Amino acid sequence: MIFKNQSNTLRHFLIVACVVLSDALVTSLHAGDGRPPNVLFILTDDQGWPTLGCYGNEHVATPNLDRLASQGIRFTNAYVMPQCTPTRAALLTGQPTARYGMWHVIGWYGTPFARISEPPYRENLAPEDCRLPRMFQSADYATGMAGKWHLTNGSDGNYVSLKLNAAHKYGFEEVAQPGPGSQNEGDKWVDYLTDQTIAFIERHQYEPWFFYLAHHTLHGKVSAPDDLISEYLDRGAPSEGLQNATYLAAIDHLDRSVGRLTQALDDLGLTENTIVVFLSDNGGVDTVLNPPHLSDDPLDGSQALRIRESQFNNEPLREGKGSLYEGGIRVPCLMRWPKVVQPGLVENTPIHVIDWLPTLTHAAGLSDGDGQDGMSLMPLFTSTAIDQRDLYWYTPLYDLRWGCTPSAAIRRGNWKLIESFGDFVDEQRRYREEPKIELFDLVSDPGEANDLSTKHPELTSRLREDLRQWITDSGAVIPTTNPHHAPEKALFETREKPNWYVDFESTVK
Repeated sequence: MIFKNQSNTLRHFLIVACVVLSDALVTSLHAGDGRPPNVLFILTDDQGWPTLGCYGNEHVATPNLDRLASQGIRFTNAYVMPQCTPTRAALLTGQPTARYGMWHVIGWYGTPFARISEPPYRENLAPEDCRLPRMFQSADYATGMAGKWHLTNGSDGNYVSLKLNAAHKYGFEEVAQPGPGSQNEGDKWVDYLTDQTIAFIERHQYEPWFFYLAHHTLHGKVSAPDDLISEYLDRGAPSEGLQNATYLAAIDHLDRSVGRLTQALDDLGLTENTIVVFLSDNGGVDTVLNPPHLSDDPLDGSQALRIRESQFNNEPLREGKGSLYEGGIRVPCLMRWPKVVQPGLVENTPIHVIDWLPTLTHAAGLSDGDGQDGMSLMPLFTSTAIDQRDLYWYTPLYDLRWGCTPSAAIRRGNWKLIESFGDFVDEQRRYREEPKIELFDLVSDPGEANDLSTKHPELTSRLREDLRQWITDSGAVIPTTNPHHAPEKALFETREKPNWYVDFESTVK
């Protein structure tokens, strides 16, 4: 973990104090009935920060998720990666994408003729690196999973699910198989996956368990039960575009499923000592752009990107899925543990998805919470501050659906810097062939409307230098000019690897 602006003595004192306090809490908790906590981790797909009532959503009621927040902690500055595979890899490995190398959505696709080179990336999660469930498995927890996998491309599993015959080596004793039909139809298996989760909990109610529920909703194609869609149409929601009836119905249906899960925990008498975490894998889809290779638009960036689809307005945050602006990486995050957590806490401390591995294993007494990259959030459960540290993002890729070009970001306190290494898509959706540095004060400007980089040149320079140093220290590369750049087809995306592409695994020393 890299800490800034603190003396070594103070830093050491704060770390030791937090560890001693949280270790004492863990010891006292396990000294009672001797049973460590159960863990239910709910990960949703493409669900934006403002989609819950407790985060300001006025378009659809989310009483069950709001109740979960009122019974535990609501994190206001919870961060993930801007797309799904990278977040899932970071969650299960406890490592940032710059270190682990899984910073791109799989299977492989790239933009090989662009101005900046995209570094090679890891295309499959190695079983031994799936540390979160494996740590619980090794501690004799019953471990299970249901839902979206999207971390391997081969025989072990695919986008839709982890294969049953491969589950054990990734740390899961049980895994729900795909539901009926397609995950893109009906309610996107929300009811089915919820049923599978409840059945697992019932089977293992008398022993400690860890369950990872990864919903396919709200990922596109957004789908929901027909009766709920009709209900929102009748209320006046539009049939398409921002805040459309299908999108609102999908949020409503997901909220009801969370209510079923919490009711099952109540009925089985497991609520008090079960940690429930609710998190989204990236920001919500505000606007989907139309990449030039999927249309008749020129591939040289001479024409502004067109809008293909709009789903939900992420205001007050800027942009959405795929972006390093807040709308792409800041997400709803709730945590409940009645045995420990005082109800109704609102926590403004910035946290990162890599914190959940050390946090949950620490809470279960499986580790001391001192992760290589993330840190235990246990002190926050009792309103004890944790040491301030920098948060980082590494996205050295092109994905014009979201206006994404090779970039990286750092958050330090209130400040956030984004560096676009050689090009970017501007607010008018026009491709620009030049690097860009932006600096924002997130407390006074959460919508990132005011770039302060020219007003604070020294701070900007220092943050940029530290961001680049973190990338290098993590073993990743800083994107540079592409020797294969072809301006006339710079924005051409393909799923065929060029003959000069070197697979990530061959670059690992």
